[in-house]
Amino acid sequence: MDTAPDPRPHEPRPALVFDDPMDQQSADDTDRGWGERPSGDSTADLKRFLDEKPPHHL
Repeated sequence: MDTAPDPRPHEPRPALVFDDPMDQQSADDTDRGWGERPSGDSTADLKRFLDEKPPHHL
C-alpha cells in the first residue's frame, strides 16, 4: 500500500488557551440582566413584586 501525502494544505489549528475563564469579562457582566427595569419608584417596585409573586408565596 502506498500512502501519498495529502495534496490539500492544512488549515492551522486554533491555539489552545489555558487562561482562567473566570478572569474574563462576559456579556452578562456588562448587559442589563433579564427582566431588569430602572428602579426609583418604590411604590411601583412593591406593586410589581406583589403582581409577580407566585401563588404559592401568598
